[in-house]
Amino acid sequence: MPIVYAKAHNQGLFSFIRSMQLNPIERVDRIGRKEFRERYVKPQKPVVIRHLIDDWPAYDKWSLEYIKEIAGDKEVPLYDDRPVSHDEGFNQAHATMQMADYIELLKREPTQYRIFLYNLMKEVPQLKSDFKFPSIGLRLLKQIPMLFFGGTNSKVFMHHDIDWANILHFHFEGRKQCILFAPSQTKHLYKVPHSLITREDIDFDHPDYERFPALKEAQGHICHLNHGETLYMPEGYWHYMKYETPGFSMSLRALPRNPKHLRYALYNVFVMRHYDNFMRRRKGQAWIDEKNKRAILETHKALGIA
Repeated sequence: MPIVYAKAHNQGLFSFIRSMQLNPIERVDRIGRKEFRERYVKPQKPVVIRHLIDDWPAYDKWSLEYIKEIAGDKEVPLYDDRPVSHDEGFNQAHATMQMADYIELLKREPTQYRIFLYNLMKEVPQLKSDFKFPSIGLRLLKQIPMLFFGGTNSKVFMHHDIDWANILHFHFEGRKQCILFAPSQTKHLYKVPHSLITREDIDFDHPDYERFPALKEAQGHICHLNHGETLYMPEGYWHYMKYETPGFSMSLRALPRNPKHLRYALYNVFVMRHYDNFMRRRKGQAWIDEKNKRAILETHKALGIA
């Protein structure tokens, strides 16, 4: 049964009430190829693997300070939590900064600036020798290991990946909260049409059920990742990430196994994103506003919510 999370405080301590229906994601220490495929890939069920990468050099080496030492001079793209704007391209960065300065910022103070989907391996090839492609029953793509960085309380909007991939998400340094929803829960999440996101004004830490009543029925999953732990996210899973402390993660991905999901991925890559960019140029902010309005109207109509 889904459980309700709640925390309280006294004397100024951090507090929140979480009332979404979120099941803790199952955790295992280690797992073999056959068991992983049978228990998680085939039924499309998320799992956290505690010790999958203990034998990687990265397990001992990778930290914010290490990245600063070997890649401090690289200019990196940064994203923040501003709403999508019509004058920005698909996944267009909001700012740039040298990696060394960015890491110092993460350590110094909370910031909403994040590094998102960054192929640092291309610029610093020596990082490739620090990790291996796990033999775990997924045909992982070798070309695109991506890195993600964030500071205390920085958040990634609820979204799903454009390619509907099976994802192995490895976390390094600090602690990160992950909330997931299966594709079957899309009808409750206020998906924005012609996009990969839900409405950006939904706070998944403090859901407003008066404005977004469909969220009360959404059933999801939650975990907290620590250094060296791996989260498996199945095809097309929605995910909302929050960095509880400064840290970074790396993702490896495998193409969707379900032919229907592969068709969705091809549509997203070759049709949807180009159509959305075209409409932004043509209609401007009115296109963004229209999509946000439709997210509510279409969700409530489908669920019979007045």
